[in-house]
Amino acid sequence: MFAVESQAAVRSAPILPVTTTLGPVRIGITDTDRALAIWRDVVGLDVLAETADTLSLGIGEAVLIELVRDAVRPVVPNTTGLYHVAIHVPTRRDLAAMAARALERRVRISPTDHLVSEAIYLWDADGNGIEITFETPWRGRPGGPEEGAYAIATDGRPHSGREPIDLRGLLAELGQGPIPSRMPQGTRIGHVHVHVTDLYAALRFYRDGLGFGGLFIMAEWGMGDVTLDYMPHAIAFNIWAGPNARPAPAGAAGLRHFTIVVPDAETLAAMRDRLSAIGVTVTPIDGGFEARDPAQNRVRLVARA
Repeated sequence: MFAVESQAAVRSAPILPVTTTLGPVRIGITDTDRALAIWRDVVGLDVLAETADTLSLGIGEAVLIELVRDAVRPVVPNTTGLYHVAIHVPTRRDLAAMAARALERRVRISPTDHLVSEAIYLWDADGNGIEITFETPWRGRPGGPEEGAYAIATDGRPHSGREPIDLRGLLAELGQGPIPSRMPQGTRIGHVHVHVTDLYAALRFYRDGLGFGGLFIMAEWGMGDVTLDYMPHAIAFNIWAGPNARPAPAGAAGLRHFTIVVPDAETLAAMRDRLSAIGVTVTPIDGGFEARDPAQNRVRLVARA
């Protein structure tokens, strides 16, 4: 349960078009084989391309994750950066298949029922956080501090958002056939969750600068959310790494950048103007620009080709 906090200063409609999506997430790793043992063999992504230092993984022609071999040590605790990248799947059976692949390989997972979604959390060998999500909006709606619960079921009951998933029931979705080894078409980057040092500074960047809608800040829980048109969120941020968290040292595994894809050049230009108005420096890149949030998490902003 959460303390009552007014969300009047937080909630807002998105400025960004709801056709905005999340593009590839670039993550530093230390070892190719150990990384693929999770991202390919458990998560179920295909290796779509490989260069001397980068593996591009995804589904079909869509790159979802870029693993760059530039790290010499695992993720450093109590630093800003990636909490997890959430890969959203089209069906509950896809979630079950991923759970089965993890259990077969004795990979530690944390299956959690958020009511508005079901999620399985896991980590690669370097400590990069991964969430596999199946969205279930028909079971309820988001709550918030003013309602004293993370979510509210359709019958009005509060839900903590932290209940365990019945794994036996989930695995029953697979029936008697073979366990699928890959994620299906329609799998996508659904949201990104990052460590920051100040919830309201992060809100100003992601809501007022980038243009996402403000959803809530749960100060007691140390977390905030921004969104487009649908819960759970598009970008989440927390202060769980501690008030003195700093960007990871050079050579550590972790987030290099994540990508936001807007529908057109006009939207991109308006985003750049909003960021400049709140004092954020932008750096031009091919097809768009990059910016860093107040915790120095790097975001790549591009227009859809």
